[in-house]
Amino acid sequence: MTKFSDLKLGPKVQKAIDEAGYVTPTPIQAEAIPAALEGRDVLGIAQTGTGKTASFTLPMITQLARGRAKARMPRSLVLAPTRELAAQVAENFDTYAKHVKLTKALLIGGVSFKEQDAAIDRGVDVLIATPGRLLDHFERGKLLLSDVKIMVVDEADRMLDMGFIPDIERIFSLVPFTRQTLFFSATMAPEIERITNTFLSNPKRVEVARQATASETIEQGVILFKGSRKDRQASEKRKLLRALIDREGDACSNAIIFCNRKTDVDIVAKSLSKYGYDAAPIHGDLDQSQRTRTLDGFRAGSLRFLVASDVAARGLDVPAVSHVFNFDVPSHAEDYVHRIGRTGRAGRDGKAIMICTPSDEKNLEDVEKLLKKTIPRIESPIATQAEESQPAATETAETSEPPKRTRSRRRKSEPREEAPAPAAAAPAETPVAEQVETAKAEPAEPAEPEAPREKPQEKPRGGRGRSQRQGDDRIVGMGDHMPTFIEKSFDERMTS
Repeated sequence: MTKFSDLKLGPKVQKAIDEAGYVTPTPIQAEAIPAALEGRDVLGIAQTGTGKTASFTLPMITQLARGRAKARMPRSLVLAPTRELAAQVAENFDTYAKHVKLTKALLIGGVSFKEQDAAIDRGVDVLIATPGRLLDHFERGKLLLSDVKIMVVDEADRMLDMGFIPDIERIFSLVPFTRQTLFFSATMAPEIERITNTFLSNPKRVEVARQATASETIEQGVILFKGSRKDRQASEKRKLLRALIDREGDACSNAIIFCNRKTDVDIVAKSLSKYGYDAAPIHGDLDQSQRTRTLDGFRAGSLRFLVASDVAARGLDVPAVSHVFNFDVPSHAEDYVHRIGRTGRAGRDGKAIMICTPSDEKNLEDVEKLLKKTIPRIESPIATQAEESQPAATETAETSEPPKRTRSRRRKSEPREEAPAPAAAAPAETPVAEQVETAKAEPAEPAEPEAPREKPQEKPRGGRGRSQRQGDDRIVGMGDHMPTFIEKSFDERMTS
């Protein structure tokens, strides 16, 4: 079995490794470190938690032990997709380079440019940066990349997801062609493969553990959940999360709760805090100082629940995370492995529980297809309560619906049967209402009401109006003052 002492690292680096208590390298470290020490390009493919960071920090420290950096011209460059991952890389350098006089600088967003400029001006051997902040310094004329001898791209597939690939390609064009490149990724998407073919020269390919694998020490489970109503599903889902935490009890010493959207991260964290759970959010829109305080509190144990977006799925190294709750099924199946990889680290036991709504079922199928196995279904802790409340809701619906159906039938299909009932019950009290009801319900009974209704409909047209009323003996318009000659018939007037 290979030991760190067999990898031909520098004596001061080996001393730091021994003090850290490490004896046996991980598979990716055992293969990548010798190739990196030879000056070869390395393409490392391995899942999270396999020791990729030490795979490039250890050989870099050994190679950079000799030499001195010039002002504003770093000797090596490490690119990381998130601030947290960049900070973790910086911590690794502090651990392994404590006996070597190397300077480093961390260029990440949310920190003053002035402090970062001052560090660059003094000259740095190792520059650790996120792509956006690195290009900001370069465009301001505060940084030159012409002396970079070793360039590292960490979590390249995450760079792709976050849209950093154009920035990565530009940075590659700014560093010397003769540099050594160490390229690490958990997956090999077509775009990632294109970059490696373009910018890496005859790399040593190191592939360890299929990306679809998760640690065997992690107990997995999924709850299929559907809200009682669409407008209540979000709140009921948060209630389910609290019930899951309560069911785990003391076994859940701390946990990371993953959400797909930043807005949900804030909502879930606020909801947990409202109900007395010690929780805080972390995502990309928060100020860096707040993110740092939150992470430090979670690592120290003063914060029990960390509600996070996928910004914390990679690069967050907290060895003793007991549980991971996937409040949402991740949109990308690979992210599921990264999320649950935050628990069960270093041989410890862990538990990962996921909540799946009907809209997430397609994503769940993708996750299980990637894992090549079915995630066990577990019973919801609030299922019994929902079943008990369902009959009550059904009874309420049954008692409330019939009156609505009866009213609609009276209006549409049974007007003639129910209209006479009020008339027979109270004929003298509501004569006007009865007449209206009778007129509506039985329009064909007496002939007398029909004549007044028809007469207003007859509209005289010009001079023909009088002729249209022939045959009508009633005289309208003169009243009691009608002249006598008008009352005579035509024949009487002719003979008189």
